[in-house]
Amino acid sequence: MRLLYRLGHQSASGVITLSARAARGEMFVLRRGQVMVGEGELAKKALVARLVRLVSVDELTCVFEGGVAVYPPGATNQISLTGWTRAHLESQLDGTLAEVMVRELAGVRLSVKPELLPAAIDEADRRMLAAMTIPRRLDQIWPLARTPRFRLLAFLHFLRGIDALDGIGVVAERSGPHRVVDRRRQAALEMLGIDEGADLETVKRAYRRLARTLHPDLQPEADAPRRKILERQFAEVTAAYEVLL
Repeated sequence: MRLLYRLGHQSASGVITLSARAARGEMFVLRRGQVMVGEGELAKKALVARLVRLVSVDELTCVFEGGVAVYPPGATNQISLTGWTRAHLESQLDGTLAEVMVRELAGVRLSVKPELLPAAIDEADRRMLAAMTIPRRLDQIWPLARTPRFRLLAFLHFLRGIDALDGIGVVAERSGPHRVVDRRRQAALEMLGIDEGADLETVKRAYRRLARTLHPDLQPEADAPRRKILERQFAEVTAAYEVLL
């Protein structure tokens, strides 16, 4: 699924061969990130069924020959590989898996890898992606996304499936939890002069203390050069504060 998404995301052209164990490989023609398919809805449904069957196999081999100029006879329609990948992964989410995700991601700061950023299909997508431009927890993303919980979780499940989701912190309910060092968070802690593990109230107090010192409007005696310095420093402190929220 990750490779298929990347090929679509890169608008690749060529031939994909998917092989399930020792079975004969099945070929798909890709043009600018679109899978070529015959005319009519039945042809589209048949192609989607083939893809679903193949990606459900545990041992699947995927070979891509890029730059191969082919156009199969009768292939007049196209299916977006990124669109199909998203639809397929989101359709896997049910109530049980959604609750597992909530427990797993509790406390983890989530963001989207810029190089795998999916295209927004509507305003809800734009809000969800905007909420994850910096690492935030689920309870912070929900109010910013302003979308039903299940849709947000389905979107996160899709992002995890294509390895586009960055998680900073300890993922719950997984063997061998791994803590990722977040350099931005470390820099933000240093900027506000607080230690790792500080609670939210400590973060707020540190920010308010620095804001009183650096806010240009609270320094009326500052000349123009000094005011520019204060504006830059205040912006840096505010950005650090937002990282720690």
